[in-house]
Amino acid sequence: MKKILLIISLLAAFGLGVLVWFYQNDTVSKPTATEIPAIPTVSAKQAILIDGKTGECLYEKAADEKGYPASTTKIMTAMVVLDICREQNISLKEKITVPSNAEGVEGSSLFLKTGQMKTIENLLYGIMLVSGNDGATALASQMGGKTEYFVQRMNEKAEKIGCTGTHFENPTGLFSENHYTTARDLANIARHAMENDDFADIVRTRQYKNYYNKNKTIYQYEGGNGIKIGYTRKSGRTLVASSERNGTLLICVLLSDGNWFNDAYSLMDYGFNIKGCRDE
Repeated sequence: MKKILLIISLLAAFGLGVLVWFYQNDTVSKPTATEIPAIPTVSAKQAILIDGKTGECLYEKAADEKGYPASTTKIMTAMVVLDICREQNISLKEKITVPSNAEGVEGSSLFLKTGQMKTIENLLYGIMLVSGNDGATALASQMGGKTEYFVQRMNEKAEKIGCTGTHFENPTGLFSENHYTTARDLANIARHAMENDDFADIVRTRQYKNYYNKNKTIYQYEGGNGIKIGYTRKSGRTLVASSERNGTLLICVLLSDGNWFNDAYSLMDYGFNIKGCRDE
């Protein structure tokens, strides 16, 4: 009997030891605090972060509230120009004449003069890299027949791709109460724009001739590849930033944000961390 009790005791001790070993050496991965990224705090009035390929929303803050795009408007301006070129089989190397209404437009400028001949390509780089309002006006006037017709196409395009809170009144982004968008709509516009290879090539370019890209994302952020900054006194600072790592494209929109680039980088860090966790 004593031997039986001793054997039972030994077996119980062995079993307990095995359980302790498995508990201490559990190979099943568990999420830890370091694996779950903290949700960033941003100072933008409206913001959103999306997967640029699927459209999945990864973060949002008042993303459907009315905001003002400033020069990020030119994303749609460039899209419509590229649409017209495709529809009418027009080369980006074709030259257009700078109309009188483009000379001296307020705000950021390419310093165009009435009667100058500029290629469509040159003007597209000028509006996307240095945000030339005169370049946007020239393209809208000459590609649309009239600026009003071109702006109409901008609004039609926005509606076609599913924007519900956007209305454009000009191709430049100069402030108007009736020229507005939402962070969600602007992310949607940017996502569609980045699907166009010509557009994507332009906005990732650091320098084109004497144009230097004002979007610091492409210089400062790993994988940064676009797309547009904007500012007016009434709109505040606006930024649409994009970056790509390991096949994942992120697009971040910040409206009325004084800490625009740092906030964009925090959001994209967060997004890439999420994608990394999901892939594991």
